[in-house]
Amino acid sequence: MTVNKFRLTVGFSLLFLVFFVSNQSVAAQPESSYWFPEEFLEWSPDNDPDAIFNKSTIPLKESDVLYNVNEHAQSEAQLTALSALNPHTSGVPSQGGKEFFANTFSYWQYVDLMVYWAGSSGEGIIVPPSADVIDASHKNGVPILGNVFFPPIVYGGKFEWLEQMLTQNSDGTFPAADKLIEVAEYYGFDGWFINQETAGGTQETAEKMKEFLAYLQTNKPESMHMMWYDSMVENGSISWQNALTDQNKEFFQRSDSMFLNFWWNSQRSSYEKAKQLGRNPYDLYTGIDVEARGIETRINWEGIFPEGQDPYTSLGIYRPDWAFKTTSTIKDFLNKEDLFWVGEGGDPSETVNNGDWKGLAHYFSAKTVINEVPFVTNFNTGSGSSFSVDGITLLEEEWNNRSLQDILPTWRWIRDSEGSPLDADFDWEESYYGGSSLKVSGELNKENATNLMLYKTDLPIEKDSEISITYKTSSSPNMKIGISYDDEPDQFTYLDVEIRGNGEWTTDKLELKKFEGKQIAAISLFFDSNKEIEDFSINIGELKIYDRKSNNDNPNSPSSVNWLEQQFEESIYADLGFSWTADDEGFKYYEIYRVMPDGSKQWIGATPNTAYYISELIRVGEETTTTLELVTVNEHNQRSTGTTFTFEWPSYPKP
Repeated sequence: MTVNKFRLTVGFSLLFLVFFVSNQSVAAQPESSYWFPEEFLEWSPDNDPDAIFNKSTIPLKESDVLYNVNEHAQSEAQLTALSALNPHTSGVPSQGGKEFFANTFSYWQYVDLMVYWAGSSGEGIIVPPSADVIDASHKNGVPILGNVFFPPIVYGGKFEWLEQMLTQNSDGTFPAADKLIEVAEYYGFDGWFINQETAGGTQETAEKMKEFLAYLQTNKPESMHMMWYDSMVENGSISWQNALTDQNKEFFQRSDSMFLNFWWNSQRSSYEKAKQLGRNPYDLYTGIDVEARGIETRINWEGIFPEGQDPYTSLGIYRPDWAFKTTSTIKDFLNKEDLFWVGEGGDPSETVNNGDWKGLAHYFSAKTVINEVPFVTNFNTGSGSSFSVDGITLLEEEWNNRSLQDILPTWRWIRDSEGSPLDADFDWEESYYGGSSLKVSGELNKENATNLMLYKTDLPIEKDSEISITYKTSSSPNMKIGISYDDEPDQFTYLDVEIRGNGEWTTDKLELKKFEGKQIAAISLFFDSNKEIEDFSINIGELKIYDRKSNNDNPNSPSSVNWLEQQFEESIYADLGFSWTADDEGFKYYEIYRVMPDGSKQWIGATPNTAYYISELIRVGEETTTTLELVTVNEHNQRSTGTTFTFEWPSYPKP
């Protein structure tokens, strides 16, 4: 079944400046939530059939800086990104979509706090992050906030929405505040960004807002984060201060952090004011607006990061999704992300000569969450034009699902060579698992031997530790895996990989027991060749560090599959919702396959959740029954025996 939905996204006065209207036909699939206050206050997972599909099950991983590769970068001041990770507030699929070109943001290593930017007067003003974005954010160690947006009157804002959210019961409770906490806990994200830009307030309104914020602080879990936007002031009016002042300090004092508006010259006064209040100045995020001009935005960086001194405040970036919305291909999108986060030199360790926009790697140290085994990456960016499993293409259609995005290389790219280094990039033409792989290419000879630094880690080596690599090449280079240790992270030990240049996916396993007791600080790949290879190319499909003994533990099969919904259109299309019981605590995610009438399998999707929805599954010929298969995938990328279940197609209507 398909339905027509009219989507209206209107601009923020200061934070949303674009109008967008679209009229699209949308499949009857679960959507990520969005509400106006009245419906929000009535929301419950018991009365929302989509709720079960909107849950994230990936806990927030711990991240650490460990060491630095750029002498200018620091980690005391932090970075928050206010990013429109989906193009609309409404109509966002709960568990990924059917397009290759999607905002698969990939520079999580520089972000300390992500704000899911969404909300409009035409769709809804209270918006939690979509589940796939929460999964990706948590996997990379980044807390993520939903958005509560009270629009300016000129852009459709209504003062009654603010009044509804600030309603207080006679017992002192705020129902909307309790609901914000409930939603964040149920969906599994980390708090809210509160953006109050609706005019018409009085001093009484401001006092009520302070009480609301204080109530949130008292009743939320300690780990839940509430960020306030520099907008409302003491008399209840909207007056952006662009700094921490006496007019907005009380709102800051009742929040975990505050995002400062964009019209500033220096934040020295904010630094001093925060110190006077006994607050950490890095709880203040000085805003820069890059939505329109991206890397051409003029920023007075000295006003936040004075040379030779500690930063005055943290940094808040408004709309780094500029890199996505100003491109039309995944390749161009990632190229613009590289420019934005690393700078034109393309090396996060060398940013001084990058020009006015040096890249965020110049100011912020990269963090890592790679601190326990197993660590497995397929260099899967989270979307593709096809989907492969163990090197075999099992879906020849476009897809995106950020829940499946791997931890991508920490450094993009550090390529040490005495000659012209090899190129490194993602390749969406070849994949071992998912939709992409790592491609290293160029002219290779003895003079341009290249050490490609990939991952910052904090991994223990024990007696049964191994590292494996899966690759595909038609050449015969010398390839080695480089590992460095925490006492000298820039000094590498190299392990020879056996190369078979047969153009097929090949795996080599290397023991690490002779390094037992050491801590791996970095992982690299080293290439050279005794003879010149003019057009060298190799794809890396999997890199894995694990304990050999636990690598043999196959996961349990899922059980107790329950149908939640079955809908059919014209006896040709099926919309199917189902859930199951998790019988294995060490699972990474679940895969869903369709068993075709000829016995072959088609990859349908995957999720770390225990519920999934298939929209517009097409009937094959006049089949009467379709079999689906559910497979558990563990942290080693090993698969269980599949659990099969079926559904019956309705009879074709007689002419």
